Amino acid sequence: MATLTVQERKSSVWWALLVSILITEGIGATASFFTIPQIPGWYSTLTKPSFTPPNGVFGPVWVTLYLMIAVAAWLVWKQHHNDLKYRRTRNVYLVQLLLNFSWSMVFFRLESILGGLVVITLLWFSIIVNIIYFARYSKVAAWLLVPYLLWVSYASMLNLYIYILNR
Repeated sequence: MATLTVQERKSSVWWALLVSILITEGIGATASFFTIPQIPGWYSTLTKPSFTPPNGVFGPVWVTLYLMIAVAAWLVWKQHHNDLKYRRTRNVYLVQLLLNFSWSMVFFRLESILGGLVVITLLWFSIIVNIIYFARYSKVAAWLLVPYLLWVSYASMLNLYIYILNR
């Protein structure tokens, strides 16, 4: 087995960060293909609570959050050993990403407000578990997920009120 030079190891670490960002932002971009067309259509017909932000706020917030999520995952990856503890942490992270993507599919693509509420509730819990697991590797990584948890908490309230107002 060939040994990597210090320069090669540093380069691979930065490539891993880039891959983490591309994967995470790519999930968000893919979800937006299902979300954006629904904004002027179905979503515009819904009664929304007074605390709903302007539509233009969501994109920049999500791009920023996905970047923070990607950096958090990268920080954990840098500290990992390929053991059971890391595989569980990785799986928790992947479930959280899947739920994140699923919410757009269920709420916007399927136009299911109640289904979205179920998915976002599961997402909220998975983020908490993700924070706990990431904290075992990096406190910074765990803290990078806190704004994500706060935003999903806010989005959960929006989803709940949209459900109540449109029953």
